[in-house]
Formats: sequence, structure tokens, C-alpha cells
Amino acid sequence: MLKGEPLKAALANALRDAESLGGQERRFTALAVREMSRHQRLLDLASRTLGHPPSKIGLLEDQALVRYVLWRRLFCGASWARIGPEVKLPGPVRPRTIKDDLLARVVESPLPEPAMPESGPERLATRYSFPNWLVQRLAELHPEPVLEAMLAALDEDPTLHFRARPSGTRAEVLARLAEEGVVAEPVEVAPDAVRIAEASHRVFETRVMKEGRLQVQDVGSQLIVEACRPLEGSLSGQTVADVCAGAGGKTLALADEVGKSGRVLAGDRSRRRLAQARERARELSLRHVSFPHPLPMAQADVVLVDAPCSGTGSLAREPDQKWKLTAKSVEEFHDTQLALLEELAGQVKPGALVVYATCSLLPEENDAVVRDFLARVPGFTVEPLAPLFGPERAAVLCDGPFLRALPPRVPGGGFFAARLRKG
Repeated sequence: MLKGEPLKAALANALRDAESLGGQERRFTALAVREMSRHQRLLDLASRTLGHPPSKIGLLEDQALVRYVLWRRLFCGASWARIGPEVKLPGPVRPRTIKDDLLARVVESPLPEPAMPESGPERLATRYSFPNWLVQRLAELHPEPVLEAMLAALDEDPTLHFRARPSGTRAEVLARLAEEGVVAEPVEVAPDAVRIAEASHRVFETRVMKEGRLQVQDVGSQLIVEACRPLEGSLSGQTVADVCAGAGGKTLALADEVGKSGRVLAGDRSRRRLAQARERARELSLRHVSFPHPLPMAQADVVLVDAPCSGTGSLAREPDQKWKLTAKSVEEFHDTQLALLEELAGQVKPGALVVYATCSLLPEENDAVVRDFLARVPGFTVEPLAPLFGPERAAVLCDGPFLRALPPRVPGGGFFAARLRKG
């Protein structure tokens, strides 16, 4: 991962090759890797305070070892007696130049209070391990208490959230989970969202899960699917095009919304991810989901454009991305998103609803894209989302006409959506 491979892919490849690891070891490995990336800036500050700056540790593998022992010390409260056997030579990591006694000193030496920056944004960026430029940009949008709560939420390993299916059966699904001994609770901001209130993975072994009544899906993603509904009535029987379907999470949710009398047309530029969507639809026997190429946009009543974005709203789940993002790359996403909307505008039929969505916290990818699109492409209007959600939920979810689901008010990440109606 430190050599540039995405965390998710690097972890999947490493665990695939580590055939001898059991389930508990695999879960711990995944947690440790995410945590070392999540808290990288704070761990490196502690390393420098102890006299071992990363710049003087030549190998990336050794930098990772130092971060690991510091994470175990600072975030897990582990002693060298516990950490030592995990990292002592001969160990699985090669090459390696630092010795066990240096790692022992990193764990056992008194740690003076690190010198923290005085300015608000930089202090928060250090405390919660984010790049300065990103926190500074967010500080321009939110007062410090709101910003700190947001960064704290994005600095934690996210809870798994599920969608009860079919829609409207959450109470029944919760009751059945309780019968099987799994503690779960509703997430009130989304009508079908469920949170498992325990760390156990037993939910995946339940009959409810095996019957396909639960789907892993972020709360914000469920809200984006809800944003595709008509202001009155339901999506039943309609045709929806999911333009950037990815691995198909929203595709499956849309398929449940339109029912067997409707259709979902799914496409994505990534063949690999689209293959995953095909397999998931096949497993659930969703025969009204198809994958035509090119997508027949003129047939769609609703078009969901879940655009490629910076992913700043999902940094809790993919913490490595915050170290790869730059202000310039955000500008490039804006241009890509705007071009995608402009390309689709001429293909959708009059009266169609286009839902533009991202998992970004930045207005450059959200409000600004919608504003620039409306300025360039005549014939589209913005439909406010508040009437769809109702007054109580709209107070939490809506900012002007848009969905703006911000952590921690909405658990699981930050999301944006706008409804654009073609006249």
C-alpha cells in the first residue's frame, strides 16, 4: 500500500496469499492496516517526538513496523511484552533493517507531549491525521465544532450498515435478527437502514442474511437511492439507468425499488466492477436488471449518475485516499463530473429525472458541478429534495435543494445528491 497500491486491493491480495490465516487473524490484519493509514500523521508525529522520524528510516517496510508498534501502544494500550512476539525477528516482513531493541524502545520510552500546531485547522489536521489543505478547505465551510465532529467521525473505523429488503420490512428483519441472537437497531435517517450493535460477524451466518433480506450498504448510499423516487408514489414499474454502477450496491437497491414490473439498466467504465454487479444481481435472481452497452438512455425515466469523485466523504472506509488526494485532483474531478453530465444531458428524454450524486464533502464536486451544468446546458431545473424526505429528516439531511448527508449526523460517511429535471 505504501508503494501506491490502493489499500483495498493491497489488503485483498495479501490476504489471498496468506492461506494459513484464520478468520480472526484476517479481521485483525485488515483493522491494523486501515488504522495505520488512518492515523498515519499522528503516528509519525509520535515517532519524531521519540527521535525516530520516518525520514531517517530508509525502508517503507520499517516505517510501517514503527507505525504498527506505535499504534499498538497508543491506540490499543499494548505493552512490549504483547507487541514484541508480533514483530520480533525472524518475522514475515522482508526486507528489514531495524532491530528488535529499537522497536522495544519505541514502545517503552516515555513519550513527551508532542508539539501540536496552534492554528485551529492545522491542529485538527494533526490531531485527526488529515492533510492540511483538505482540513483548511473544510474549515472554510464549517464552524470549528462541526468540523471537529466531522473529522472525528471520519477518523474512526466505520460500523457496518445494512439495508433491509424489500423496502418497508425493516421491523420484520430486526425481529428475525433478534430471534437469531443478533443485536441490531434501526438507523432513523433512512427508512430501511439497519446497524448491527455488536462487533461479531454472526450476522453473516443468519438465515435472514442467507435469504437475501439484508444487503451491506452505507446509509448515505441508501439516501441517494431514495432521492431517485418520485415526489409522490414509488418507482415501481419505472425504468432506471444506473450510469456509474460500480459493484452494484445501488443497482440492487434500485431493482428492489422498481420491482419486477420495472427495469434497471446498469453500466460502468470498469468491466471488473461491473462483473461484480452482474454476479450480485444473479445471486439474488434479479432478472429485471440488465447490463446493455451502450446504455439506452432515452428509455430511462430516472438516470442515476453516481459520479467518480474524490471520496472525501468515505475516508473512514478508505483512509489511504486522503494521502493521495490533492487540491489539483479535486479540480480534475470537477471537470470530469461536469463533462459526464453534459454528455448525458442530450441522451435523456424530456421529463426524465437525473440524480447527480457523489461521496464527496467538497462543493467543487457538488454544488459547483450542478451550478456549472445548469449554466452550460439549458432545459434542466433543480428539484428540491426536502419534500421527498419530509420536514423532520430534511432538517438533518438537506442543505437548500440538495441532499448533504454529513457525518456524524448521518452515520457511515458523507454524501451529496441533486435532482435535475429535464424540461
